[in-house]
Amino acid sequence: MKMKPIKYLFILVLLPVLSWAQQPQLISLQDAVNYALENQADAKKARLQIENSEYLIQEARAGALPNISANGSITYNPILQETAIPASSFPGGEQSPDPFIVLAMGQKWNAVGGVSLHQNIFDQTVFTGLKAARTTREFYQINAQLTEEQVIERVATAYYNVFVQKEQLETIDSSYVNVSKSREIIKSLFENGLAREIDLDRVNVQLMNLGTMRQQLVNAVQLQENALKFYMGMPIEQPIDLVEEDFSAEARLLADEVGTENRTEMKVLKKQEELLVLQKEARKAAYYPTLSLTAGYNYMGQGDRFPIGSGLDKGVYWSDFSSISLNLRVPIFSGLANKARVNQADIEIRTLQENIRNTELALNLEYQNAKSQIENNLIALENQQENVNLAQKVVDNTQNNYRLGLATLTDLLEAQNALVDSRNNYSNALLQYKLAEIQLLKSLGELNSLK
Repeated sequence: MKMKPIKYLFILVLLPVLSWAQQPQLISLQDAVNYALENQADAKKARLQIENSEYLIQEARAGALPNISANGSITYNPILQETAIPASSFPGGEQSPDPFIVLAMGQKWNAVGGVSLHQNIFDQTVFTGLKAARTTREFYQINAQLTEEQVIERVATAYYNVFVQKEQLETIDSSYVNVSKSREIIKSLFENGLAREIDLDRVNVQLMNLGTMRQQLVNAVQLQENALKFYMGMPIEQPIDLVEEDFSAEARLLADEVGTENRTEMKVLKKQEELLVLQKEARKAAYYPTLSLTAGYNYMGQGDRFPIGSGLDKGVYWSDFSSISLNLRVPIFSGLANKARVNQADIEIRTLQENIRNTELALNLEYQNAKSQIENNLIALENQQENVNLAQKVVDNTQNNYRLGLATLTDLLEAQNALVDSRNNYSNALLQYKLAEIQLLKSLGELNSLK
């Protein structure tokens, strides 16, 4: 019993914290986009590719730097190789009874330790690879920009989809309130013997249908919000709220034609073309001679016993030796393999060039389609707004006429349903306009303006 006040006090202290933790976070479209660019997996992976390109450059640069390595070995020869030398090779050997003199080569134990160096002086493959690595970094930077635009497109589309579901939910809530008011009026008339029971039942059915539709929309809003948070890389359990000002239509000044050279898709393809050209150059480099320098220094011990720690006094002889060499390799004939590789690289370049031409046509088509869609959707949006105003006027007049007995309940319910439909049609038209706006910004290469 003594612990209860403490427990209640703890709950009272914790409740405000829990309540604050569940407060929805107000997010504008710009907030959503910037959050996604910082936290979404695709955007993060694109940044990792840029970071990895720096290591590719380091790897390519290593081919132009000296390679230095240390080596060491210990060898035990249980049976030494013997060499038979004609006895006549030695002075007085003609008088030897044996035609050969057999000599054991080497020692039972050999230990060698040393350092070697290899330096490329001229290798066209290395130089071309370094250029390709730098171009690869530029490619990943442009590709990261393309990934950002794709993330922005997904987030903006999901953001507007949440809005239209919420707009439709608000329409249902408003209609529910209006039908509830009508129900109270009819209920009062019925209780006073001025209305039929079937009229009251029909209004109750209408309310139940609206309640069912509302529940479906609540679920749809939740699903759309979850999709938005997924595209943003935000925890699903975090409640959010959207800024209504972002869901408005503004007429845009449209040009007849737009250039495609600034589109990120074209920049990516152009950079791929540069990489393929460098790939072709790298394969051509196989025709070039290579020149390299190698050097080595070694220290060797040999004897009849384990050499480490032993010297001449124990029968182990130590000596050093070194070498420096300049190596030239001139390719003469490779069975036409290099020629085939160069031709393959050339085919890849020509194939990509066809893709570039086709992409350019597709981007022009995308702009013209986006332009037509936004113009048509703007007209449809204006028409739907007029339709909403007219439907609201019909509902107001029908309600007044119903109170005066000049309109039937059927007229009233049909007018309210028409208002719901017109508002939903307006929300859908606004959604289609905003989606067309996204496509227009994409076709203009201006999706980053949403950041």
